[in-house]
Amino acid sequence: MTETQPKVLVVDDAATVRAYHSTLLTEAGFRVVQAANGLEAVETALTTPFDLFVVDVNMPKMNGYTFVETLRSDTVGTPAPVVMISTEDRPGDADRAYAAGANLYLVKPVPPERLVRIARLLTADRVAAR
Repeated sequence: MTETQPKVLVVDDAATVRAYHSTLLTEAGFRVVQAANGLEAVETALTTPFDLFVVDVNMPKMNGYTFVETLRSDTVGTPAPVVMISTEDRPGDADRAYAAGANLYLVKPVPPERLVRIARLLTADRVAAR
């Protein structure tokens, strides 16, 4: 691993989904850290800078919306992009994600090549600026 590899925090309470997204991104050349819920993710984000966050919506302890709002608050204040991925596809779900501070809202299942392509697009400028 090198510093030129983008660093991604994958946040999902489902261990299989977390492992799946992490494997896809790792195989595509990203450095990946995992968190099982929003609270764990906030604790991690406070001590480690990330280039991208891939976040589930429905999680115990702290849901994805609250995590993103916290991430964007003065407490954490990271400008890193956030991709929210959820099974929720009701009217207003994406709007709520964007209002919380997400950059993109995707509905599961997301094709693997699409997730990797989006991650590369959203992290390219951040890596180039190093």
